[in-house]
Amino acid sequence: MTTLTRVARDSGSLAWRNLLTIRRTPGSIFASILQPIMFVLLLGYVFGGSLGGDTYREFIMGGIFAQTVTFNASFTTIGLANDLQKGIVDRFRSLPMSRVAVMLGRTTSDLTTSVVSLFVTSLCGLAIGWRIRGSILDAVLAYLLILLFAFAMSWVGAFIGLVSRSVEVAQSLGLIWLFPATFISSGFVSVAAMPEPLATIAEWNPITSLANATRSLFANPTPAALPQPHAWPAQHAALYTALWAAGLIALFMALSVNRYRRVTSR
Repeated sequence: MTTLTRVARDSGSLAWRNLLTIRRTPGSIFASILQPIMFVLLLGYVFGGSLGGDTYREFIMGGIFAQTVTFNASFTTIGLANDLQKGIVDRFRSLPMSRVAVMLGRTTSDLTTSVVSLFVTSLCGLAIGWRIRGSILDAVLAYLLILLFAFAMSWVGAFIGLVSRSVEVAQSLGLIWLFPATFISSGFVSVAAMPEPLATIAEWNPITSLANATRSLFANPTPAALPQPHAWPAQHAALYTALWAAGLIALFMALSVNRYRRVTSR
């Protein structure tokens, strides 16, 4: 058996194990579904009336897709920290399996959670008037780009879970960075309307480019009241997002494997 085949087999087994535990803790999947519904309704109807009505409700869907998969990284953080605290990872260490399989199994199973979240978010968007106005191929590319970014965010969450000393710390660390990362972006407002230096940060924020890329691929219009940026990430949103996702996966996969070796060698 080749190394790649072994990693795939071990990761698949652990991913299936993680999915089976959802049946015993349905609250986690319920939270991942409830969160995007809450943001769609609150932002769409609390702010939508003054910022563009139906057009604004279509505009924010790109941001909510980006926010949803980014926030799902916290489930990876908490899940991995919980396995560490309960000693499950120590049991895995005693088995003849690849070191990367534990993290890869976790990130892969949480990608399934992101698929469910995206499905529910899409249904909620359709209910408030959002539509896919582009081609089917563009829509498929949009969803694949969102899931690629979700996978990258899961690796960020995996590293945070490994450096956390307890589940309680993981809950705090797993959420504290998500709010500034998602709200200092064009997810819900135009970057051009922000003061400096927030505008520059938001322009180059990959969550901004993901939101812009999904709007472009879904062909969702932008409210006339929201000025649009013209920086390079805005003009090449899909490419910029893909590059960020690839870079985050490469970086945090290496950091996570290294941290896992240190944690399990104690």
